[in-house]
Amino acid sequence: MSYADEIFIKNCREILDHGTWDTDLPVRPHWEDDGAPAHTIKTFGIVNRYDLSKEFPILTIRRTFWKSAVDEMLWIWQKKSNNIHDLSSHVWDQWADENGSIGKAYGYQLGVKHHYPEGDMDQVDRVIYDLKNNPSSRRIMTNIYNHADLSEMALYPCAYSMTFNVTGNKLNAILNQRSQDMLAANNWNVVQYAVLTHMMARVAGLEVGELVHVIADAHIYDRHVPIVEQILNNPQYPAPKFTVDPEVNDFYAFTKNSFSLENYQYTELDVKIPIAV
Repeated sequence: MSYADEIFIKNCREILDHGTWDTDLPVRPHWEDDGAPAHTIKTFGIVNRYDLSKEFPILTIRRTFWKSAVDEMLWIWQKKSNNIHDLSSHVWDQWADENGSIGKAYGYQLGVKHHYPEGDMDQVDRVIYDLKNNPSSRRIMTNIYNHADLSEMALYPCAYSMTFNVTGNKLNAILNQRSQDMLAANNWNVVQYAVLTHMMARVAGLEVGELVHVIADAHIYDRHVPIVEQILNNPQYPAPKFTVDPEVNDFYAFTKNSFSLENYQYTELDVKIPIAV
């Protein structure tokens, strides 16, 4: 079985068997189809570790549309865009205004330039600079949860911070997430930031190490529970082989087609996932 399957099953069983419901509380999310409150069962403080040098952390008990996930990651980290017209998928359509903007969120924050002794750089270019020039630094990180701009964001960032750390010749990373919809977004985010870690390692001439995923509020929506229970009983397959185009070592030259998965086996979902917004 894929190690990502093992972790996902463990997390979901912990939430379903020992989690806390918020049905007695007022909640912001609501169901897109009928506007009813979207309540959750949750666990606080989940920490997962994925050794990227051993296998790629993608689920096989359900399909992860990993190319679309990578496309969104590149939209945020490479294009540094906040406009859905620069994005191939439609995952952000519900949050965009009439011009396609999601406000000062996600890619916008990564693209803001800051002044450093070495010159003006945005957060992404600062990470790349330090990985190449200051690999022993313990300050290689990004943070897009900018309180000064929250009122101008269509959605507060969920995955908000990445910390990169070089140990020996390996690049490790920590993804901090304030909130995680386990069914709709968990493996989507894991795949995105696993690919990002591979990209940064390639750019810096390093090997990949661990991706550590820290989730503050890991939850399953009420109408998602039967679907999650079904997924947890699906067949499990070995993790596919992940490869990166050996010709690309410039962060801004990667495309979603720079990555491939060999022998990705999975079970398709036979139900439509209700959307909480």
